[in-house]
Amino acid sequence: MPIETIVELAARLKRKEVSPLELTRACLDRIEKLSPTLNAFITISADSALAEAGVAETEIARGEWRGPLHGIPIALKDIIDTAGTRTTAGSALFEHRVPTEDAEVVRRLRQAGAVILGKNNLHEFAYGGSSLVSFFGDVRNPRDEGHIAGGSSGGSAAAVAAGLCYAAIGTDTAGSIREPAALCGCVGIKPTYGRVSARGVIPLSWSLDHVGPLAATVSDAAIVLQAIAGYDPLDPGSADVPVTDYASALLDGVKNLRVGVPRKHFYDDLNEEVRVVVEQALVVIGKLVADVREVHIEAPADRTVQAAESFAYHAENVARKPELYQPETLRRIRSGENISTAQYIHRRRELDLERRKAQDFFADVDLLVTPTMPMPAPAIADLKKDSAALRPAELALLRNTRPFNVWGLPAISVPCGFTKSGLPIGLQIAGAHWREDLVFRLAQAYELAKL
Repeated sequence: MPIETIVELAARLKRKEVSPLELTRACLDRIEKLSPTLNAFITISADSALAEAGVAETEIARGEWRGPLHGIPIALKDIIDTAGTRTTAGSALFEHRVPTEDAEVVRRLRQAGAVILGKNNLHEFAYGGSSLVSFFGDVRNPRDEGHIAGGSSGGSAAAVAAGLCYAAIGTDTAGSIREPAALCGCVGIKPTYGRVSARGVIPLSWSLDHVGPLAATVSDAAIVLQAIAGYDPLDPGSADVPVTDYASALLDGVKNLRVGVPRKHFYDDLNEEVRVVVEQALVVIGKLVADVREVHIEAPADRTVQAAESFAYHAENVARKPELYQPETLRRIRSGENISTAQYIHRRRELDLERRKAQDFFADVDLLVTPTMPMPAPAIADLKKDSAALRPAELALLRNTRPFNVWGLPAISVPCGFTKSGLPIGLQIAGAHWREDLVFRLAQAYELAKL
């Protein structure tokens, strides 16, 4: 883990006490040392990163500081388009695909002065929660290399947790930011659906895909989300809703907040060590906020929309080049092949209704708190010894995160402890639509209280 946070480094960079080139070289050194084992990167953009760091250094020296990401080295999940640098989605199908334009989130990061280190490994086409299905090999957990890093943003979480970058951008369709953040022991937030543009991001499911940051701390995640959030008129899923000043919101405290604990579904069948750590976290939160109460929420389980939309995106390539997909990815994509138009339309309408109903969750509470994962990171060997073990394990891991994608609600995972063997455990905090500010406030208050 980098010794300093983005918050700390931003002030030092502005005062010219530290150099963007120095930070970038240090990250590249750590990548060279650790990434071969962790397999967190597919493409390392060393030359362009050093060039970007040099430009940032010159600008800051001239007094042209752009903000807290200026000169900060970050990484991108390799499903996010980068002009002139290949974007593979972890697949042989796109092994040599080089976009001509940056995704909107990349454009915003460059505008903020961030230094792009490279592209992170992932579960192929983001269709899974283990990052064990990739043309470029398995991603390994930096806390214990014998265990999965989670997915699909596994390389992004591993890179942040191992200190290979100061933040990373991932995507989340059923938990793919929060799950690897929880399993690797870093912070990851899925913002409200439509808060961050997905234009230029290879889709898994247009109706469920979210783009968001992974970082070492809550305040760092808030800084990155601030840079990438906002309306994009060229993205059909983007919403024209004002973006709160997240850094200022972090100063507002949590004493007046009311927290809901949805026991049914989210607290069922927990690993015992996870249960103990999460219950301890609830005790801490109870001392911070105005009220903690149990609430009842029905979690949606249907996956028709995801399956149908994924097949729609891949249909032509599946027909023409099926051999270029990993077998398990191909099987998952084809699961949407026989969904009828009528089925899809009805399920898509139900998704819209679920999102409206989700507003009612917050009639009497401001936030919801659950375990991020019902279990710690499984061992890679256990998932590989039986080909039938992978899919059920991934579905179980994503059980608590998936509903928040259906609801489109902002949700964060923050570290809340470890198992006896040292595997991280995550706590999920979710809020009403567009209330990332409240999610950040409680997440940081808990993060600081736990120190």
